[in-house]
Amino acid sequence: MPPCANGILGKFALAGAGGRGQTRAMESFALPRIEYEVPVMFFDTDCGGVIHNLAYLRFIETARTIMAGQMGMRLAEMAAEGLYPVILRSEIDYLSPGKFGDRIIVRGGVSEAGRVRFWVAFEVIRGEDGTVLAKSRQSLALIRMPGAKAERLPEEWFK
Repeated sequence: MPPCANGILGKFALAGAGGRGQTRAMESFALPRIEYEVPVMFFDTDCGGVIHNLAYLRFIETARTIMAGQMGMRLAEMAAEGLYPVILRSEIDYLSPGKFGDRIIVRGGVSEAGRVRFWVAFEVIRGEDGTVLAKSRQSLALIRMPGAKAERLPEEWFK
């Protein structure tokens, strides 16, 4: 398994019971977090040696998948039961170019959670000098297939 750490930072209120779009504090939970280090490989770059946009999303996906396991999501078992964490929205801002040979740190975690949707936020940082290369925010939900029905998030994932 790649090197990673799961620190628990911050607090948030589980959202959702007060009506559509409203937040009601139900209980205070710790935010799951991760820091994951990855070297930039030749195949992560374009012909100029700069990290291409798809590689950033792969770095984030890897960190998010490792964090999911640490939260108690057993992805293979969930898939066998027809339950999938699905990305509903993905935002990314590219702030500075990373290059071939850089040591990249992906840092982030769950930023908010509701009854059926949760948000994660990540920064991709050049390890050598701390420069933030990209920032990403994604919204996910648990979807039961077939039928594409959203399921309530298990509270134990956020404890």
